[in-house]
Amino acid sequence: MNIGIVCYPTYGGSGVVASELGKILAYKGNKVHFISYEQPVRLDFFSENLFYHEVTVSNYPLFQYPPYELALTAKIVEVVKNSNLQILHVHYAIPHAAAAIMAKKILKDIDGIKIPVITTLHGTDITLVGNNANYGEVISYSLNQSNAVTSVSESLKNDTYKLFSVNKNIHVIPNFINTEKYNRNGNLCSRKFFANEDEFILMHTSNFRKVKRIDDVIEIFTKVNSVKPSKLILAGDGPERSHIEQLCAKNKINDRVFFLGKQDNIEKILSISDVFLMPSETESFGLAALEAMACGVPVVSTDTGGQTEVNIHGFSGFTAKLGDVNAMSNYVLKIIESDETLNKFRQNAQYQALKFETVNIIPLYENLYNAILSENN
Repeated sequence: MNIGIVCYPTYGGSGVVASELGKILAYKGNKVHFISYEQPVRLDFFSENLFYHEVTVSNYPLFQYPPYELALTAKIVEVVKNSNLQILHVHYAIPHAAAAIMAKKILKDIDGIKIPVITTLHGTDITLVGNNANYGEVISYSLNQSNAVTSVSESLKNDTYKLFSVNKNIHVIPNFINTEKYNRNGNLCSRKFFANEDEFILMHTSNFRKVKRIDDVIEIFTKVNSVKPSKLILAGDGPERSHIEQLCAKNKINDRVFFLGKQDNIEKILSISDVFLMPSETESFGLAALEAMACGVPVVSTDTGGQTEVNIHGFSGFTAKLGDVNAMSNYVLKIIESDETLNKFRQNAQYQALKFETVNIIPLYENLYNAILSENN
């Protein structure tokens, strides 16, 4: 197949999933063309089947904000025609689905080219945009005009139906994990750099935004550390980092907290951790939690969004009500109460992660591609 993928190039879940999907499809012999304003962070293009097309936006004095959606639409039209794309897979509704549908109509009306569009919903494109009524009709139209729509969880699928007027079936295809990369064997960095032998390591990774509730991470860690000597590793960066650094100093725990910034090989750090904390306000799936579980790290998370579809309460970790830091602290202590308990949760976490292995999920996309191409011929 000759496939176009439109995505954000950043460290966020949608960009990561799109990049990993494209790499696997290219490895299997498909030609994959990425369309974005920057090269996706997890991609290198030393492959005969991977291509990158940059969307450039011109700055005109007339515009206060550069018209990115128009530039993206034009680039999609160009790549479809010049590279003979057979199918277009866009990740994230805003603005990718709208641009793709506009490009689809232009190609059909002007050039007679029929390019099917698959839109994958990842979360905040629905849950945040859904709170802005100004975008409602545009999103609903874009989804309804897509040849297929997928979501990464049942929770997100239900939210989409609730927030938008979507009259077509939404296919649930969860995020996936490559357990050859994410595992506890051979990935270990030096644990002794972070903690003594009698200390536990708690970990959190995110884009440091308010929705991730990193204040709760700090509170949970403080409570756990008062009972069991521990260290906290924070990976990632974002607007809340300065506030969190100040909070650590205020709580006098800054000597027990490591701020590592953005990390490309996060599996090496996950593999030395004992518990992963994810007290987010909402997660449509929880890819970071899945990465931790694949590395044998049990997860303590909130029970919002799709997190309960990934993290099974009492098996791969625990889930708690939003903001209930006491419950989450107690769950962490329960996991690390003994070596036997911790090892059992580690095994269960890895077992649960196997359900989302690439060999189980990628064929779902391939089958959908083939079905849509058959309908489009």
